[in-house]
Amino acid sequence: MKILVTGANGMLAKEVKEKFEKGNEIIATDVSELDITDEKAVMDFVMKTKPEYIINCAAYTAVDKAEENYELADKINGDGPTYLAKAAKAAGAKLVHISTDYVFGGDLDVSKDYKEDDPKSPVTVYGKTKLHGEEGIISNMDEYYIFRTAWLYGVGGNNFVKTMTKLGTTRDEINVVSDQHGSPTYAKDLTEIIYQAIEKKIPYGIYNATNEGYTTWYDFTKEILAEQGIKCKVNPVTTEEYIKMMKVTQAKRPFNSQMSKNKLRAQGIIVPDWKDGLKRYLAEVKELNA
Repeated sequence: MKILVTGANGMLAKEVKEKFEKGNEIIATDVSELDITDEKAVMDFVMKTKPEYIINCAAYTAVDKAEENYELADKINGDGPTYLAKAAKAAGAKLVHISTDYVFGGDLDVSKDYKEDDPKSPVTVYGKTKLHGEEGIISNMDEYYIFRTAWLYGVGGNNFVKTMTKLGTTRDEINVVSDQHGSPTYAKDLTEIIYQAIEKKIPYGIYNATNEGYTTWYDFTKEILAEQGIKCKVNPVTTEEYIKMMKVTQAKRPFNSQMSKNKLRAQGIIVPDWKDGLKRYLAEVKELNA
């Protein structure tokens, strides 16, 4: 297969390229090679290269900065996927797009989890622009996969696991938010979900795609440190307490990022538990640093 991967220098795209490179032709582009917010450039590039699949890993993911940069975030998260969808349809390609739990309101009772067709009510610029992208794809083509993920981390760049590891080894105690619930998701596992979906040719549509199991940032941090034998006291704090303590202004965070994977599992897709993903990530980092 010929596969176009956008946002090629990002954490997820690097995993995607590595997973799909065997036996496939990969065309990897970042903004310098292809600006997905330029509709004509996208159409011209896709019609010229004629990929069978487009895997869109390009995104504006700075949740807080997006609040002051609505136009830019919407171009990348909303217009970009829409242009890719139009071009994919014109070229006879299938589109794989990465979305987020932020398209939901995030205030569902934590005894429940979000299903793919639950009402969308984003409260942040990031969430609104990502929903715009989803809608742009849905209204312009039929052969697409939209994978909604959350709490993503992986090798390359900064991530929550790396940050907590550093803090745990340099401080006696740290304060971590304990009232936000979700599923830590290893980028390698999200990539594997994408790979399985394409290989199995599961029905097109929207799928929640995170690791299995739910936790909080606080309990996730404790697991991160325990797995590495790091001795550091972790204090649970509420989101409100954290904001006051750190004197930060930030976009509203979802209290509930829990998303059901029943739809994926029904298609025979294997989704590992988040603790298993964390162990494999830490092993990979250890090997890379050896």
